[in-house]
Amino acid sequence: MKLQTQLPLEKQTPAINYHSKLVLLGSCFAENIADKFSYYKFQNETNPLGVLFHPIAILDLLKRAHCNNPYTEKDVFFSNGCWQSFQAHSRLNSISKPEILVRLNSALKSTQNQLKNASHVILTFGTAWIYKHIETKSTVANCHKQPQKEFEKSILSVDQLKDSFKEIVSILKSFNPEVIAIFSISPVRHLKDGFVENNQSKSHLMAALHTEINTTENTRYFPSYELLMDELRDYRFYNEDMVHPNQIAIDYIWDKFKSIWIDAQVHSTMQEVNQLQKGFAHKPFNPLSIEHTAFLSSLSKKAQALESQFPFMKF
Repeated sequence: MKLQTQLPLEKQTPAINYHSKLVLLGSCFAENIADKFSYYKFQNETNPLGVLFHPIAILDLLKRAHCNNPYTEKDVFFSNGCWQSFQAHSRLNSISKPEILVRLNSALKSTQNQLKNASHVILTFGTAWIYKHIETKSTVANCHKQPQKEFEKSILSVDQLKDSFKEIVSILKSFNPEVIAIFSISPVRHLKDGFVENNQSKSHLMAALHTEINTTENTRYFPSYELLMDELRDYRFYNEDMVHPNQIAIDYIWDKFKSIWIDAQVHSTMQEVNQLQKGFAHKPFNPLSIEHTAFLSSLSKKAQALESQFPFMKF
């Protein structure tokens, strides 16, 4: 008796190894996967402007990076004791206007540099619902808890999404024609939009995304959403909020990603990194004991050996 469905997954090329340069953009699930890359000491950069939930927010960032269009005073506003931008996540907020502009433009410069060197760009889209700021007539990346009356909510049509994805790919290739774009739909449930509305949103994203992937070279799809919906299929795999995947689900999806995207030849190095990470995180009963001192010395030698082989690694 079959009690679980299994998605058919195929090995992908060019595979990711420790020489790959990775850029991850999009929803909070993109950051979950980026944390895995960081843990295993891959070269990766993630969401310079913070979490971006919908394709237009990602496209706006890429357009600015492509056109070298810096952020100015008209892109920020003061509210609740700090300066903020509708184009960025709250982690870029500052009590100083000059400081937030420095942060925004540093993130923009970082994005430009990352995309020029990227071998793989992983984009994870959370929703097709967008909010337009009525006064400025601009689509925002983050509403920053401003009054709802200041925004108009709408859902991007499949055709609008197709155009957005096509432009995203075009800009990525303008930075690096050989870049591999890996698209995914976030398994995070945007239930604040409504249960039916969340499914409608994911459906729009899926319909538009597969049109682009099926017609454009060097674009791939990784089924994050489908793995949670069709393989795990249980509320046990969500956090208490019943919205975000829990660590078990994240680990499961990561293992699937690893199995098809990460070069098998670097799995042994990943295991070495894992052992070092666990070793350095270990909390001894007696930090001053001879045994623990010897243990740390052994760890340090192993870490130095990896750092000499991969100079970008730092433990």
